[in-house]
Amino acid sequence: MDSLILISIIVFWLSFAFGMGNLYSYAKQKEVLKLHMTEIAVTSSLTNIKKKSLSDRIIAFLSRYADDFSSLGERINFFSESDEVEVLLRKAGNPFNLSVSRFQGFKIVCVLLGFMTGAFMVIIGFPLANIAFVTLPFLGFFVPIMLIRSTAKKRQEQLRSDLPDFLDTVSISLQAGSNLDSSIKESIHYFTGPIQEEFSKFIQGIELGVPREKAYLELLTRNDNEEFQSFIKSLIQATRLGVPMAATFKSQSEDIRKISLEQVKEKAAKASPKVTLITSFIIAPLIMLLIIGLVVLNMIYGEDSIVRFFTS
Repeated sequence: MDSLILISIIVFWLSFAFGMGNLYSYAKQKEVLKLHMTEIAVTSSLTNIKKKSLSDRIIAFLSRYADDFSSLGERINFFSESDEVEVLLRKAGNPFNLSVSRFQGFKIVCVLLGFMTGAFMVIIGFPLANIAFVTLPFLGFFVPIMLIRSTAKKRQEQLRSDLPDFLDTVSISLQAGSNLDSSIKESIHYFTGPIQEEFSKFIQGIELGVPREKAYLELLTRNDNEEFQSFIKSLIQATRLGVPMAATFKSQSEDIRKISLEQVKEKAAKASPKVTLITSFIIAPLIMLLIIGLVVLNMIYGEDSIVRFFTS
């Protein structure tokens, strides 16, 4: 009986020591993870620091009041349904940290700003103030929609333009023996714009424990550029099949450059008929009017003009 009690005491203290050891190990790992997440957050914030222009500061200032009108903006959603706005904001890189509801409210803020500007122009007697009083609120509603569409389109175009150079840079790093994450993390420092933003988010997600395939799918969700989507899908396929990443990056870079060259040739071919159309319907009639005008002036004021014929 005494031996059983002794064994129980020994087992208890061993279990207690083992549990305390695991608890200490867990606390240390938690501290390391917190430090790692802090480093990632600081690095990300330093990377995203940009000098704001005057227009950026004005938009950021107006955005503060957008939340108060978000519900009204969601009800008045002509050409700006919430689902469509969400897609556009993702493609545009969420400028000014705009959410869907805040963007909807921002439209109403711009409408009110246009209304007040028009009213002020009417009060001071500005020329065409009545027209401005009617048109400025409409412009305040539709200009943010057009701007977000334009920003999304330009961002996707820039992403497509920078992608081949980025792939070449990463490919060189991979061929030198670096792994994929280190190569991307090193390469993004040589780029600016959407290519840096997208892959910074990708690396940040990987470091925080997001599954690689899910991080790839998030890249696909945020961007609809055909070349970029083709590249990310090839990365997913290469990850599943175990294909060397260096070969994937190199082949994708060559394919994208070929596609870009074909698109340039296609645009050049489309430009020629447009130039001919402009020449035929605008420049040629103007030249004809100029010639006819000179002939008429010569007939009226020349040496053998009709005026002199009748007055002589």
